[in-house]
Amino acid sequence: MTGPGGGHRQLDRLTAAALTTRVQASSVLCLPVGSTEQHGPHLPLATDTLIAQAFTHHLITAHGDTHDLWQLPALPYGIAPEHAWAPGTLTLTTAEYATLLHTLAAQYVRATGARRLILVNGHGGNRGVLEALVHELHQRLGIRVCVLHPLALARTPAGDRPEIHAGLHETALLLHLAPDTVHLDQLTTNAPQPDPAAIHHLVTDRAATWPWTSNDPRLGTDGIIGNDPAAATATLGARLLRQALAAARPALDTLIHPRSSPCR
Repeated sequence: MTGPGGGHRQLDRLTAAALTTRVQASSVLCLPVGSTEQHGPHLPLATDTLIAQAFTHHLITAHGDTHDLWQLPALPYGIAPEHAWAPGTLTLTTAEYATLLHTLAAQYVRATGARRLILVNGHGGNRGVLEALVHELHQRLGIRVCVLHPLALARTPAGDRPEIHAGLHETALLLHLAPDTVHLDQLTTNAPQPDPAAIHHLVTDRAATWPWTSNDPRLGTDGIIGNDPAAATATLGARLLRQALAAARPALDTLIHPRSSPCR
């Protein structure tokens, strides 16, 4: 990530003096938010954070100079009670997570003077809180703010099942972004097939919301809920990343030029 004059665009690598000249009210702070949780036997606990962090890096590489984007250190904790059964999973409560993000956003606005913020979310379990939080951050801090969800921005069909967790798409992205963290040889062969009706009823049905857990055998095997990750390739991951980056451009334009956008 380079900026004017060859400088970097990672906020925490600036000196305090440089920040006052390079970061303006019109600058856009980009905060990757992820989670620390199980991702099957083949992906690391940091999967969601790695995806959010890498997507932010590529977004700033592509558009940083044009839109004055700055990358913030990633937040590796989220709301993950559905994975609390597994070793290594860390989860905040809804109240803790909302308070943490309120505090971080307010501190960054105070410390930098920037008035625009993008939250890059790599974990589906954060989504509900973030959808409400953007309204509060906008109203209380007087900033323009949006949330980008990289996996939702990528439109490539996955297969017969929705991509909920640790399936084809997340595996493909990590094969492209961090191949050394992927262990396909650890996948269970001939795993029982999940029940599509149960996945719809418990997870994807927009008409009713239920608590669910990723070790429910009706939903998947070994914490994987999605299409077969063994079929993932780095080529697919690269395509998903390109699609997500292209789909993010209208959101950037709306954040920077709200009056020229149909979504005000």
